[in-house]
Amino acid sequence: MRAREGDLIRTGDNVIFDVKGLVHPPNKVIAFPRYLPSAEGNRGSPGALYTKVYNLAERYKYLQEKTPQLLVDDPVFGEKLCEVPVEAITKHYNPIEALEQLRHISRLAPLQQKAVMLAEELHAAAGIPWSSIGVSGSVMAGMFTLQSDIDPLVYGAENSRRAYETMEVLQKTEASRFKVYTRSELQALFDFRSKDTVMSFEDFERVETRKAFQGMYEGTDYFVRFVKDWSEVDERYGDVCYENAGYAKISAVVADDAEDLFTPCSYELENTKVLEGPQLAPITEIASFRGRFCKQAKRGEAVVVQGKVERVTDKRTNSQHYRIIIGNKPADYLTLSKS
Repeated sequence: MRAREGDLIRTGDNVIFDVKGLVHPPNKVIAFPRYLPSAEGNRGSPGALYTKVYNLAERYKYLQEKTPQLLVDDPVFGEKLCEVPVEAITKHYNPIEALEQLRHISRLAPLQQKAVMLAEELHAAAGIPWSSIGVSGSVMAGMFTLQSDIDPLVYGAENSRRAYETMEVLQKTEASRFKVYTRSELQALFDFRSKDTVMSFEDFERVETRKAFQGMYEGTDYFVRFVKDWSEVDERYGDVCYENAGYAKISAVVADDAEDLFTPCSYELENTKVLEGPQLAPITEIASFRGRFCKQAKRGEAVVVQGKVERVTDKRTNSQHYRIIIGNKPADYLTLSKS
């Protein structure tokens, strides 16, 4: 099984997990529980109701209580992860296949119809092939409610950049269905995200208002994720090892933002200064597996970052460097420097 960011998997106990990243251990998939069977749930269908788990702490708590055998101290990634054995997976949800199925169904729920319309508009305006567009999240899993959003995906570096540039134009076109967030809509998004990412509204507004991959489509929130094609992923499990080196707050300047669009995203750094935490060799990279940190800073901008520091050892090049990874704790952040 080849599973990647944006995919979902279901296990024999009917728990639905969302897949994280592009690199996985042999015969396992790194994924975290997203939809849990529950008689009091508000998603799914009668007789098969589910509840949605949002933040990472809740997911770890569920795993520790219900399926602790899935929690593994991973020797390559240097932390405790949820790793689902392939033989435990009863269904693999593929976003491209999910969208293809929706496009050929004549009667759809309103949210499903919007998801198809958004994909059709992006396909036509950006020239993205159908084999590189998908829909994930609650629409793919059949777990949506009236408050659910649309989670499209675009695959491949060139397709992703073309799609993003197209959305930048569409959001500025009056007749387009792609709309930027109003200030009140942005406040609602901030209220939701601040539950597990601490940041002031001022800092939030400065970065979020310039992201074209999110906004409103026909009155519904959308968030487009961009994922590398398999042919563009050259890292295999064990090629690179990540070792916990502490927790730090740093200031730096973004030297390169070429990988800022994709999930996972990364930024190269220069002029790094450790403000709090271990005084290590220069930290030269920011990384995150969370889409909310994509397009967070641009090349040449000064930033302040707080997160877990890792020593990265690349066996392919026999090299080492330090990176700061954000998104695993509410205290993690990446903001533009005010000075």
